[in-house]
Order: sequence, then structure tokens, then C-alpha cells
Amino acid sequence: MSDVFCTNCGHRNQAGSNFCSSCGQPLERAVEEPATITFSLDSESGELIEVDLDSVPAGGRLVVTRGPNTGSEWDLEHVITTAGRHPDSDIFLDDVTVSRRHVEIEQTTSGSVVRDVGSLNGTYLNQQRIEGDTPIANGDELQVGKFKLVYVAGEEDGR
Repeated sequence: MSDVFCTNCGHRNQAGSNFCSSCGQPLERAVEEPATITFSLDSESGELIEVDLDSVPAGGRLVVTRGPNTGSEWDLEHVITTAGRHPDSDIFLDDVTVSRRHVEIEQTTSGSVVRDVGSLNGTYLNQQRIEGDTPIANGDELQVGKFKLVYVAGEEDGR
């Protein structure tokens, strides 16, 4: 890919840029590239996880960025998605730091909310322990036991 020039101010920008680094104007693309989001993991390998935003369902998606299932993705397709160590959970997190029935993510008319359902170790959203229904937004980090999951919102959920 070659550099991209701003049609507003003429500034040369790096290939793949979405906005001009000089004036902030959105840059035009000759070929439509897929919208993606990339997560850099806190690991020695520096592994990257890339999520195609066009494939994210309306309810959103959880992506594991730390824990035994790093890189796993779960689509939130139900009104209430359950996560825990119980094999019948929608999101099965097999580790002793996770309660059998740990957390629920519910799709409401005003967006998604997350709730701890009586777990022993608690549930954390952006490093804050949650109590009751707590809104979750695009890019929020959910910690369930030793698992860290990033929430990627779908179209109807504020993307």
C-alpha cells in the first residue's frame, strides 16, 4: 500500500489511515477495505487478534484477550447469554477461578448490560467490580475469574 493524501489539506498520511493526521478530515479509500479491530495481547509473544466488524452480530461479541482460551470469540446471539464453568453455559470458561454460573450479558432495548449472578470471585468491568445490571459498551473489558474478554458491539448496539 502507498501513502494516502488528504483531499482537504494535501498532507501525506500513512497507508491504512482513516483520518488525516494534520487536519482530521476523513480520508477517502480507493478500494473499500473491511472494517476491523485489532487487539494486542499482553503476552510475551505479542500476538494480535483481529476481529472483522462486519461479521459481529447485532448483540455483539466477546473476545478472550487473556486466559486459557485466548483468541476465542463468542457471539452474543441470545437475549441473555450465560457464562461460567457449568458445561451448559453459553460461554464455557473452564477454570476454578470461574463460578459455575458466573455472569450474564443481557440485550435490552437501551443496549447490553452485564450482571454478576452470585459468583464467588466477582465480575469486573474495566477493572471495577460490578453490582447489579451494569451497561457494557464497545471496547469494554470484562474480567471473569482469570479470563479477560473484550466486548465488541454489534450494529444495533452502538457501533
